[in-house]
Amino acid sequence: MNDEEEAVILVDEWDQPTGLHAKLSAHRKALRHRAFSVFLFNSAGEILLQQRAQSKYHCGGLWSNACCGHPRAGEADAAAAARRLGEEMGLAPRLHAAGRTAYHAELNDGWYENEIVHLFTGATDAAPVPDPREVGGWRWIAPDALEAEYAARPQLFTPWFGIYLQTIPELVLAARVGDAVAVG
Repeated sequence: MNDEEEAVILVDEWDQPTGLHAKLSAHRKALRHRAFSVFLFNSAGEILLQQRAQSKYHCGGLWSNACCGHPRAGEADAAAAARRLGEEMGLAPRLHAAGRTAYHAELNDGWYENEIVHLFTGATDAAPVPDPREVGGWRWIAPDALEAEYAARPQLFTPWFGIYLQTIPELVLAARVGDAVAVG
């Protein structure tokens, strides 16, 4: 399914579904919708970063967490997160629910995010096998190095990843999956 055919689940402020809307249109109109974000850690305590492919409809070339996306109608959030992690990064670790958060951000060229995000963590030492249509690069990075890099060059990261670093650092910078605390 391509971006133009995909629909997102519109939600109210309590994350209750209110309908479906075309994904691209929802991001142009800043409509609140459900999403998920996956944070993966390896046994060295590093977090996996994904560089979005340059061809993505927004934020191409920017660094973010391992995987982000939207569940399909009738699809459980955890199943959607596992599906997209496999599609984008070729990884299938066990995922753990870590709460949820909400944010609104203006992206680039008239694109917006207005999401209630279900958060998941996982652990793996496997090397990603990314889909080049989705992913431009990937790397493992230590939490302290990530903080320093973000402080020096925040423009290299997606707006939502910056928001996560500022609002839920205990999740993003957890040294091990066991350290990740539930938020929201």
